[in-house]
Amino acid sequence: MATEMTTHSESAPGAAAADRPLRKDAAENRTRILDAAGRVFANCGIDAGVEEVARVAGVGVGTLYRRFPSKQALIDELVGQHRRELVQIARAAADNPDGTGLEELVRATGELQVGHSGCLPRLWNHSDAEPEAIEEFRTHLADLLAQAQRCGRIREDVTHSDITTLFWALRGVTESSFAVAPNAWRRHLEIAFAGMRPVAGGAFSAQLRERPLTVAQMRKISK
Repeated sequence: MATEMTTHSESAPGAAAADRPLRKDAAENRTRILDAAGRVFANCGIDAGVEEVARVAGVGVGTLYRRFPSKQALIDELVGQHRRELVQIARAAADNPDGTGLEELVRATGELQVGHSGCLPRLWNHSDAEPEAIEEFRTHLADLLAQAQRCGRIREDVTHSDITTLFWALRGVTESSFAVAPNAWRRHLEIAFAGMRPVAGGAFSAQLRERPLTVAQMRKISK
């Protein structure tokens, strides 16, 4: 009995501390570090050191490590934030009943990629951050694609994996052209959607010849 009481008394303070919100200064430091990490990774790439992040944030490296025990933890928090934003984008797009939700989702996702270019290599793959959020996003994406096809806005042989590879393509355009032409991805997106419109007759009404990526292939690519 005494042992049980001792164990409880030792564990209770730790549990309470974990649930306690951050002090105002600690919360402000955390926000500054995340903002700085986003800017540093956007300017210098994901391989930039945490020392530069701390300098831009105006905090010591020790303070950074108290908030984020490793660089990977910092990256995962940024990616997790962006994935939660993707879910909000998808939920908003799902309110469109006329089949335009898919286009709204893809455009808004393109905007997010431009605004958070430093974490693009990890946004769609190579991160375990917020797996529930990215799965919910994919569910909404599949639903919006089906709705767009029912409304006659997207051809029937376009698949969920085709839209995912479109995100990858927009990422590549953004990374390659942003410094010179930050809106180049928009034109690429217009061309892509033009190619996905149903065609009633003629040479372009035939089924696509190449098979889409399978789920297994998508998962292998995303590892």
